[in-house]
Amino acid sequence: MPSTLDESTDPYCLRPGEAAELLRGHPWRRFVAIGDSVVEGMCEPTPGYPDVQWVDRVAAELTAARPGLAYRNLGRRGLRAHQVRAEQLAPALAFAPDLALVVCGGNDAFHPKYDADAVDAELTAMIGALRDAGADVLTVGMFDVSHSPAVPDVLRPGLAGRMRQLSAHTASLAQRHHTIHVHLTDHPLTTDPTLYSTDGRHGSARSDAIATAETLRALSRRLQAPSAPPVNPRQPVDHEVIATTRRRGGQ
Repeated sequence: MPSTLDESTDPYCLRPGEAAELLRGHPWRRFVAIGDSVVEGMCEPTPGYPDVQWVDRVAAELTAARPGLAYRNLGRRGLRAHQVRAEQLAPALAFAPDLALVVCGGNDAFHPKYDADAVDAELTAMIGALRDAGADVLTVGMFDVSHSPAVPDVLRPGLAGRMRQLSAHTASLAQRHHTIHVHLTDHPLTTDPTLYSTDGRHGSARSDAIATAETLRALSRRLQAPSAPPVNPRQPVDHEVIATTRRRGGQ
Protein backbone atom coordinates (compact mmCIF):
# COMPACT_ATOMS: atom_id res chain seq x y z
CA MET A 1 0.00 0.00 0.00
CA PRO A 2 1.52 3.39 -0.96
CA SER A 3 2.51 5.48 2.06
CA THR A 4 0.28 8.37 0.86
CA LEU A 5 -2.89 6.24 0.90
CA ASP A 6 -5.36 6.97 3.68
CA GLU A 7 -9.11 6.76 4.04
CA SER A 8 -9.70 10.01 2.16
CA THR A 9 -7.87 8.68 -0.91
CA ASP A 10 -8.66 4.97 -0.57
CA PRO A 11 -10.99 4.09 -3.47
CA TYR A 12 -12.66 1.33 -1.41
CA CYS A 13 -13.71 3.59 1.46
CA LEU A 14 -16.56 6.04 1.91
CA ARG A 15 -16.45 9.29 0.00
CA PRO A 16 -17.23 12.58 1.78
CA GLY A 17 -20.98 12.78 2.35
CA GLU A 18 -21.61 9.24 1.10
CA ALA A 19 -22.68 7.83 4.48
CA ALA A 20 -25.34 10.50 4.95
CA GLU A 21 -26.68 9.89 1.47
CA LEU A 22 -26.73 6.11 1.88
CA LEU A 23 -28.61 6.24 5.17
CA ARG A 24 -30.87 9.21 4.50
CA GLY A 25 -34.31 8.59 6.04
CA HIS A 26 -33.43 5.17 7.46
CA PRO A 27 -36.09 3.76 9.83
CA TRP A 28 -33.96 2.02 12.46
CA ARG A 29 -34.12 3.20 16.07
CA ARG A 30 -32.50 0.38 18.05
CA PHE A 31 -29.34 -1.39 16.83
CA VAL A 32 -27.80 -4.38 18.59
CA ALA A 33 -24.71 -6.37 17.61
CA ILE A 34 -23.87 -9.89 18.78
CA GLY A 35 -20.87 -12.04 18.04
CA ASP A 36 -17.20 -12.61 18.72
CA SER A 37 -14.11 -10.37 18.57
CA VAL A 38 -15.05 -9.12 15.09
CA VAL A 39 -18.09 -7.49 16.68
CA GLU A 40 -16.37 -6.45 19.90
CA GLY A 41 -13.71 -4.71 17.83
CA MET A 42 -10.12 -5.93 17.66
CA CYS A 43 -8.71 -4.15 14.62
CA GLU A 44 -5.08 -3.06 14.59
CA PRO A 45 -4.38 0.69 14.13
CA THR A 46 -3.32 1.76 10.63
CA PRO A 47 -1.92 5.23 9.86
CA GLY A 48 -4.43 7.32 7.93
CA TYR A 49 -7.49 5.36 9.07
CA PRO A 50 -9.76 6.02 12.07
CA ASP A 51 -9.31 3.94 15.20
CA VAL A 52 -13.09 3.66 15.54
CA GLN A 53 -13.99 -0.02 15.26
CA TRP A 54 -16.23 -1.23 12.42
CA VAL A 55 -19.49 -1.90 14.31
CA ASP A 56 -19.14 1.22 16.46
CA ARG A 57 -18.61 3.24 13.33
CA VAL A 58 -21.70 1.78 11.63
CA ALA A 59 -23.66 2.72 14.76
CA ALA A 60 -22.23 6.24 14.67
CA GLU A 61 -23.25 6.70 11.03
CA LEU A 62 -26.75 5.36 11.76
CA THR A 63 -27.00 7.81 14.66
CA ALA A 64 -25.79 10.72 12.54
CA ALA A 65 -28.58 10.00 10.06
CA ARG A 66 -31.14 9.44 12.83
CA PRO A 67 -30.19 11.15 16.11
CA GLY A 68 -31.28 9.31 19.21
CA LEU A 69 -30.58 5.81 17.88
CA ALA A 70 -30.07 3.35 20.75
CA TYR A 71 -27.07 1.04 20.30
CA ARG A 72 -25.72 -1.92 22.22
CA ASN A 73 -22.66 -3.99 21.31
CA LEU A 74 -22.65 -7.37 23.06
CA GLY A 75 -19.71 -8.86 21.13
CA ARG A 76 -17.01 -10.63 23.11
CA ARG A 77 -13.75 -12.09 21.90
CA GLY A 78 -13.01 -15.80 21.85
CA LEU A 79 -16.58 -17.08 21.67
CA ARG A 80 -17.75 -19.88 19.42
CA ALA A 81 -21.15 -19.74 17.75
CA HIS A 82 -22.98 -21.76 20.42
CA GLN A 83 -21.56 -19.50 23.12
CA VAL A 84 -22.72 -16.37 21.31
CA ARG A 85 -26.24 -17.74 21.19
CA ALA A 86 -26.18 -18.92 24.82
CA GLU A 87 -24.76 -15.67 26.23
CA GLN A 88 -25.92 -12.89 23.93
CA LEU A 89 -29.19 -13.76 22.21
CA ALA A 90 -31.42 -13.25 25.25
CA PRO A 91 -30.03 -9.80 26.15
CA ALA A 92 -30.15 -8.85 22.47
CA LEU A 93 -33.84 -9.72 22.31
CA ALA A 94 -34.48 -7.91 25.60
CA PHE A 95 -33.03 -4.78 23.99
CA ALA A 96 -35.94 -4.92 21.48
CA PRO A 97 -33.88 -4.09 18.39
CA ASP A 98 -35.23 -3.24 14.97
CA LEU A 99 -31.77 -3.81 13.45
CA ALA A 100 -29.41 -6.58 14.59
CA LEU A 101 -25.95 -7.66 13.45
CA VAL A 102 -24.95 -11.32 13.88
CA VAL A 103 -21.33 -12.28 13.22
CA CYS A 104 -19.78 -15.47 14.58
CA GLY A 105 -18.36 -18.80 13.53
CA GLY A 106 -14.85 -17.57 12.85
CA ASN A 107 -13.51 -19.08 16.07
CA ASP A 108 -15.16 -22.37 15.13
CA ALA A 109 -13.59 -22.27 11.66
CA PHE A 110 -10.11 -21.69 13.10
CA HIS A 111 -10.22 -25.28 14.37
CA PRO A 112 -9.57 -28.21 12.01
CA LYS A 113 -12.65 -29.97 13.46
CA TYR A 114 -14.95 -27.12 12.41
CA ASP A 115 -18.54 -28.42 12.25
CA ALA A 116 -20.24 -26.32 9.58
CA ASP A 117 -23.68 -27.81 10.18
CA ALA A 118 -23.52 -27.05 13.91
CA VAL A 119 -22.52 -23.44 13.24
CA ASP A 120 -25.30 -23.14 10.65
CA ALA A 121 -27.80 -24.31 13.25
CA GLU A 122 -26.63 -21.70 15.76
CA LEU A 123 -26.73 -18.90 13.19
CA THR A 124 -30.18 -20.01 12.04
CA ALA A 125 -31.49 -19.95 15.61
CA MET A 126 -30.15 -16.44 16.24
CA ILE A 127 -31.31 -15.01 12.92
CA GLY A 128 -34.74 -16.59 13.31
CA ALA A 129 -35.26 -15.33 16.84
CA LEU A 130 -34.28 -11.79 15.91
CA ARG A 131 -36.43 -11.83 12.78
CA ASP A 132 -39.36 -13.16 14.85
CA ALA A 133 -38.88 -10.21 17.20
CA GLY A 134 -39.27 -7.79 14.30
CA ALA A 135 -35.63 -6.91 13.62
CA ASP A 136 -33.91 -6.60 10.28
CA VAL A 137 -30.79 -8.76 10.53
CA LEU A 138 -27.33 -8.07 9.14
CA THR A 139 -25.04 -11.01 8.37
CA VAL A 140 -21.48 -10.91 7.07
CA GLY A 141 -19.07 -13.04 5.09
CA MET A 142 -15.80 -11.74 6.48
CA PHE A 143 -12.49 -11.10 4.74
CA ASP A 144 -10.48 -14.31 4.30
CA VAL A 145 -7.98 -14.02 7.14
CA SER A 146 -5.97 -16.94 5.76
CA HIS A 147 -4.28 -14.31 3.58
CA SER A 148 -2.77 -12.65 6.65
CA PRO A 149 1.04 -12.72 6.47
CA ALA A 150 0.99 -13.88 10.11
CA VAL A 151 -0.69 -17.19 9.23
CA PRO A 152 1.94 -19.95 8.85
CA ASP A 153 2.13 -21.35 5.32
CA VAL A 154 1.43 -24.88 6.52
CA LEU A 155 -1.91 -23.78 8.02
CA ARG A 156 -3.01 -21.50 5.21
CA PRO A 157 -4.80 -23.96 2.83
CA GLY A 158 -6.90 -25.60 5.55
CA LEU A 159 -7.83 -22.30 7.15
CA ALA A 160 -8.74 -20.81 3.77
CA GLY A 161 -11.05 -23.73 3.00
CA ARG A 162 -12.84 -23.48 6.34
CA MET A 163 -13.19 -19.70 6.24
CA ARG A 164 -14.63 -19.83 2.74
CA GLN A 165 -16.99 -22.61 3.76
CA LEU A 166 -18.22 -20.46 6.66
CA SER A 167 -18.69 -17.52 4.31
CA ALA A 168 -20.55 -19.59 1.70
CA HIS A 169 -22.83 -21.15 4.32
CA THR A 170 -23.55 -17.73 5.84
CA ALA A 171 -24.43 -16.34 2.42
CA SER A 172 -26.81 -19.26 1.85
CA LEU A 173 -28.47 -18.67 5.22
CA ALA A 174 -28.73 -14.98 4.40
CA GLN A 175 -30.54 -15.70 1.16
CA ARG A 176 -32.87 -18.19 2.82
CA HIS A 177 -33.72 -15.92 5.75
CA HIS A 178 -33.69 -12.61 3.87
CA THR A 179 -30.99 -10.96 5.92
CA ILE A 180 -29.08 -7.87 4.83
CA HIS A 181 -25.87 -9.60 3.80
CA VAL A 182 -22.42 -8.02 3.50
CA HIS A 183 -20.10 -10.23 1.45
CA LEU A 184 -16.47 -9.28 2.06
CA THR A 185 -14.80 -12.63 1.39
CA ASP A 186 -14.39 -11.99 -2.34
CA HIS A 187 -13.65 -8.27 -2.02
CA PRO A 188 -10.95 -7.16 -4.50
CA LEU A 189 -8.56 -6.52 -1.60
CA THR A 190 -9.12 -9.75 0.34
CA THR A 191 -5.59 -10.95 -0.51
CA ASP A 192 -4.01 -7.58 0.37
CA PRO A 193 -1.81 -7.97 3.49
CA THR A 194 -2.67 -4.43 4.66
CA LEU A 195 -6.14 -5.65 5.65
CA TYR A 196 -4.88 -7.93 8.41
CA SER A 197 -3.40 -7.50 11.86
CA THR A 198 -0.12 -8.95 13.03
CA ASP A 199 -1.90 -11.51 15.23
CA GLY A 200 -3.10 -13.50 12.20
CA ARG A 201 -6.72 -13.53 13.40
CA HIS A 202 -8.13 -10.03 13.01
CA GLY A 203 -8.21 -7.08 10.66
CA SER A 204 -6.55 -3.70 10.41
CA ALA A 205 -8.17 -0.29 10.67
CA ARG A 206 -8.16 -0.25 6.88
CA SER A 207 -10.27 -3.41 6.74
CA ASP A 208 -12.68 -1.89 9.25
CA ALA A 209 -13.02 1.27 7.15
CA ILE A 210 -13.75 -0.82 4.05
CA ALA A 211 -16.19 -3.04 5.98
CA THR A 212 -17.99 0.10 7.18
CA ALA A 213 -18.42 1.31 3.61
CA GLU A 214 -19.71 -2.06 2.40
CA THR A 215 -22.10 -2.37 5.36
CA LEU A 216 -23.63 1.06 4.77
CA ARG A 217 -24.02 0.28 1.07
CA ALA A 218 -25.78 -2.98 1.92
CA LEU A 219 -28.12 -1.14 4.30
CA SER A 220 -28.85 1.38 1.55
CA ARG A 221 -29.74 -1.40 -0.88
CA ARG A 222 -32.25 -2.75 1.63
CA LEU A 223 -33.77 0.71 2.03
CA GLN A 224 -34.31 0.88 -1.72
CA ALA A 225 -35.71 -2.67 -2.03
CA PRO A 226 -39.16 -4.03 -1.20
CA SER A 227 -39.60 -5.33 2.34
CA ALA A 228 -38.34 -8.87 2.84
CA PRO A 229 -41.17 -11.42 2.99
CA PRO A 230 -41.70 -13.44 6.17
CA VAL A 231 -39.86 -16.74 6.01
CA ASN A 232 -40.33 -18.19 9.48
CA PRO A 233 -42.28 -21.46 9.25
CA ARG A 234 -43.65 -20.85 12.74
CA GLN A 235 -45.49 -17.70 11.64
CA PRO A 236 -49.29 -17.87 11.98
CA VAL A 237 -50.89 -19.78 9.12
CA ASP A 238 -53.57 -18.01 7.09
CA HIS A 239 -56.16 -20.77 7.15
CA GLU A 240 -58.58 -18.81 4.95
CA VAL A 241 -56.01 -18.68 2.16
CA ILE A 242 -55.29 -22.41 2.54
CA ALA A 243 -59.00 -23.25 2.41
CA THR A 244 -59.48 -21.11 -0.69
CA THR A 245 -56.51 -22.78 -2.38
CA ARG A 246 -57.88 -26.24 -1.64
CA ARG A 247 -61.30 -25.33 -3.02
CA ARG A 248 -59.54 -24.35 -6.22
CA GLY A 249 -57.80 -27.72 -6.37
CA GLY A 250 -54.49 -26.69 -4.87
CA GLN A 251 -52.35 -28.87 -2.56
